[in-house]
Amino acid sequence: MNLNKVFLIGRLTQDPELRSTPSGQSVATLRMATNRVWNDPSGNKKDATEFHTVVAWGRLGEIANQYLKKGGLVMIEGRIQTRTWTDPNNNKRYFTEVIAEGLQLGPRTSRPAAEVDGISKTQGQEGQVPSAQRERQSRNGNDDIPIIDANDPISSGVEEDEVKIKEEDLPF
Repeated sequence: MNLNKVFLIGRLTQDPELRSTPSGQSVATLRMATNRVWNDPSGNKKDATEFHTVVAWGRLGEIANQYLKKGGLVMIEGRIQTRTWTDPNNNKRYFTEVIAEGLQLGPRTSRPAAEVDGISKTQGQEGQVPSAQRERQSRNGNDDIPIIDANDPISSGVEEDEVKIKEEDLPF
């Protein structure tokens, strides 16, 4: 069995570059950085940063261009692809990139840390977004931007009460 699948979680190092092929197909190029942290044998903390080029075709590229900005957190799901060519000096050249098949936006970084879901924790009206702020979000087109809050619990979409498992159904 063969598998070419990659998941990257990192931050964009620059805004996406959107262009079109001669046939009109949209393609966005994303540059992102990922970090790896580990302890060496003597117990010292080590850190390494890797830089990746990600290519997103079609509607996925348009979405990336619309919602992603430099410094934004994103998860990319895709596959590795290596292109080869011969340069003018007759040297064989290689370029490895990730072809995006899906992406997930990280939390929005433009709002203050004291704000959660558009509501300031210092406001007395919990559960209500002030009308001036709501108007500002609408004018900026922020109503369509998916928001992922890192503090929200992950939900499977199924309530625990709904799941009924019999002991004989368990595989072990």
